[in-house]
Amino acid sequence: MGYGLLESRDDKTILIEYGVLNTKARSPIGERLSFLYKKLEEIILKSQPDALAVEQPFVSKNIKSALAIGRAQAVAILAAANQGIECFEYTPAQVKQRVSNYGASSKEQIQEMVRLQLGLKETPEPSDAADALAVALCHISEVHLSNLLKGQR
Repeated sequence: MGYGLLESRDDKTILIEYGVLNTKARSPIGERLSFLYKKLEEIILKSQPDALAVEQPFVSKNIKSALAIGRAQAVAILAAANQGIECFEYTPAQVKQRVSNYGASSKEQIQEMVRLQLGLKETPEPSDAADALAVALCHISEVHLSNLLKGQR
């Protein structure tokens, strides 16, 4: 599971931290989900985020993979809820649209836009971390857009 922490002040977005939480592939699902929950809880307690954003699972041909992603997503939502943090969900198309202005962007295009928007020399690795940063950028974009629309009323 990838994670990314960004801070947004005015029109500036600052990278705080990113990474991946890896579980033992052959361990029972309960152990893996517990590990993810505990690690997310540590990250949340340390960083005290205002919000958490997750990408909704994309179901194409591999339903087993989508179910695993859905379980991990539920753990992230639970970790946020247990700390009183609001959680937002975005579809893959929403993330692509907000990060690259094109809802059918390739994974490589999104990773490059993450790199450019955060002013990084290299694309964040592994790709799960770059994906998490893209979801965070999507959320920041949504918040900025919402605030702009509120100001126009």
